Amino acid sequence: MKTLSQRLDEYLALRRSMGFDLSFDERVLRKFTNYGDENGFDRISTPLFLDWKGNYGSADNNTWSRRLGMVRRFAFWLAEHDDRTEVPSSQLVIARYRRRVPYIYAPTQIANIVAEAGRLPSPYGLRAALWQTLFGLIAVTGMRVSEALSLDRQDVDLDRAVLTLRNTKNGKDRQLPVIGDTVAQLAHYAELRDRLVAKQASRFFIKEDGEPAGDCGARYNFAQVSRNIGLRSPQAYNRHGLGPRIHDLRHTFAVHTILDWFRDGRDIEAEMYKLSTYLGHSEPKHTFWYIEAVPELMQLAAERAERRVLEGAS
Repeated sequence: MKTLSQRLDEYLALRRSMGFDLSFDERVLRKFTNYGDENGFDRISTPLFLDWKGNYGSADNNTWSRRLGMVRRFAFWLAEHDDRTEVPSSQLVIARYRRRVPYIYAPTQIANIVAEAGRLPSPYGLRAALWQTLFGLIAVTGMRVSEALSLDRQDVDLDRAVLTLRNTKNGKDRQLPVIGDTVAQLAHYAELRDRLVAKQASRFFIKEDGEPAGDCGARYNFAQVSRNIGLRSPQAYNRHGLGPRIHDLRHTFAVHTILDWFRDGRDIEAEMYKLSTYLGHSEPKHTFWYIEAVPELMQLAAERAERRVLEGAS
């Protein structure tokens, strides 16, 4: 009989063949199946999930709700192969969704992040070039971390200065233009990559061993850079710690773009629909949320609304 970890290998291989990026899910589910295998569980069940939850470490209900969702999706698939499988109820963990207030980086902080990433140590220097290029790319394009990591070589057209994002969060492909400085940095990284690594994966961003750069590596190296420049406190045992996230680079791009529109006197509503498409949001409301979440944007919106009322009354 196959172990839970062996079943997980099959599940991940199937979903990846369908185009899903499962680097984060794998990290969680691998710990779940390893715990089950090591503690005598040969099938997924409610007792297994609750036992794992009780011994896995502290986290809030929102986090455990997401983990439960990952386990349930795995269990639904496994039930087709092992009729002993019990899909844990979605009511085991009740979450209250509260969208996290974004951290908006100052331009100097972004510059410091990119510069510090360029100082990360490695035998041949590819680690520094990899993460410096990736962090900078996210900051200037606002793409998701998963979208940047999923870029294949064919998706990076340096001659036309266009990136093609495929199999995105909402299942739609889209293209993003990049400017001269970004093209030059991408070309520099690609040249160094091709010179240093003989056997390479098809992905654009790869590590020194030739394997694709992943979500865990991105978050680990971003946390290390953030600690080095004082954005996060020092941590023991290679823990990430708390503080601004790599995803906040995307939020910062969106907020600075909207701020520029306000200052230029543009039609914000019309521009926001364009930004929603650019960012790959499923609905415009996810883009308009930035105005509510960032006090400076809310103040600018209120001032503009007040001016319109006064102009209408005069």
